[in-house]
Amino acid sequence: MILVSSQILAQNPLLIPDTLSGSNINLTLQPGTYQFYNGINTGTMGANGNILGPTLLLNQGDFVNITVDNQLSDTTTIHWHGLHVSPENDGGPHTYILAGDTWNPSFTVMDKAATYWYHPHLHRKTNEHVSKGIAGMIIVRDNEEAALTLPRSYGVDDFPLVIQTKDFDANNEIVVPTNSDDVVMVNATIDATLDVPAQIVRLRLLNGSSMRVFNIGLSGNQTFYQIASDGGLLSSPNAITRIQLTPGERAEILVDLSSMNGQSIHLMSYASEFQNGIYGALNPGTNAFMTLDGYNPNPLNGKDFNIMRFNVVAPNGNPIMTIPTSLVEVNPIPESNANTTRNLTMTPATMGPNQLNGNFLINNVSFDMDFMNYTIPLGNIEVWSIFNQSAIAHPFHIHDVQFFVLDRNGNPPPASEQGRKDVILVKPQETVRFIAKFEDFTSETVPYMYHCHMLVHEDGGMMGQFIVIDKITGINDTYLNKEISMYPNPTTGIIHITALKNLELKKIEITDLLGRSVMMVDHLISGKAIDLRHLPKRIHLVKIFSDHGVSIKKIMIE
Repeated sequence: MILVSSQILAQNPLLIPDTLSGSNINLTLQPGTYQFYNGINTGTMGANGNILGPTLLLNQGDFVNITVDNQLSDTTTIHWHGLHVSPENDGGPHTYILAGDTWNPSFTVMDKAATYWYHPHLHRKTNEHVSKGIAGMIIVRDNEEAALTLPRSYGVDDFPLVIQTKDFDANNEIVVPTNSDDVVMVNATIDATLDVPAQIVRLRLLNGSSMRVFNIGLSGNQTFYQIASDGGLLSSPNAITRIQLTPGERAEILVDLSSMNGQSIHLMSYASEFQNGIYGALNPGTNAFMTLDGYNPNPLNGKDFNIMRFNVVAPNGNPIMTIPTSLVEVNPIPESNANTTRNLTMTPATMGPNQLNGNFLINNVSFDMDFMNYTIPLGNIEVWSIFNQSAIAHPFHIHDVQFFVLDRNGNPPPASEQGRKDVILVKPQETVRFIAKFEDFTSETVPYMYHCHMLVHEDGGMMGQFIVIDKITGINDTYLNKEISMYPNPTTGIIHITALKNLELKKIEITDLLGRSVMMVDHLISGKAIDLRHLPKRIHLVKIFSDHGVSIKKIMIE
């Protein structure tokens, strides 16, 4: 084991975010400044502060009422990444929070004990808002986890670690977008150091980077124990020396420091072990001639590097000193229970040696806010087969559900991926299949997302959406959205709805983005002016009923 004296390097104490808990949670999104480097202010964004956001402590079964106050100068959203909530509460790109406005999601926490997170999700702005600093952890606790002998004293033996890389310009401002992310930070702290007790400690790892994949390990190749993946505890601790974390992915690990009092150890990324075609490898594409603008030279690419340092100090008053032999019962969904299989193919928008610098598609289409890619019946158990036909690995993320990985190119997943997941890295020319059940929540108006969690790719359109409904009959959005015209949009308050061809219009219902009805017109006449000037100046949904079904459109009232 390679150990380092705690006095060799002058590092910076790790920032530990504050916590929020209880039934009512208030988050204020705000601009600010933060000193990543001593004495130098950098423009940032944060929640309840200048950078990052407080860690939300939630309990399974609790009802929470959240107020998100957007004090940024830009529209944004907040997505509860990994949580199983209704689409109206999910915080996807359809659920805008205008500058100066508030959003009030409320829901019962249905999730298992695990580490989740929250971040903005506005289409074409996700990367900017996350990179500038808005990201926070969510820790969910439940009775199963409480019955185990595990470290769970926040900031004492249970530590949140938001790992990111960023790029700074000559004025020390954050560059977005960029492929020159050569500055490593944990919890917004560069060259971070943390005093940890000489006992079993729990590290909650989140890859909050825009693009970079980490190959997490400890200096000296010390063994650690993975106890949880994205959405819950594993069945037993997984003893490993490496765990791969792709953007958006989380893992909880236990580290035994009981014999290391007075020594130090580093959390590292062993990126030299990455195969080509992973963002973080020496070559980001499968072939060395495929270049990515700004990617090289970069001391992080294809090299092993320190993420942060732990200084081991005396144990606390009530230390955990043993690793449990078992955790919780994990019950994957049998593939034989699936009633639908969906095939998704990832491709570059432009083929050839420069494809890494372009956008990427899913099933040959780019994201369209008004196009519903899938309509899923409530209760469906589905296999999603994701094939990556591009030259770079993509982390695939789906909202609403946790899934179980069935296989990678026909082979069983490693132990680290055999728990509940919501992000999975799909390597070039690889097919990953997972199974999930779509239950509890439906909406005919607000969709869930699926997308690449490399934020540059997501903002560039590598995303799709689906609605979960009780019955498919009567809904034909793709057809009707082409046959019904609504204009002008945006509007100052007067709109016209015109049926093309021979559709018979019946009525319209105007709702807010939470699906609450704010206006009805019972007898709709094609082309006749409709006055919306009494409604608030914001985005609304317009449900247009005709003899062929229901069309759903968004309208911006300015």
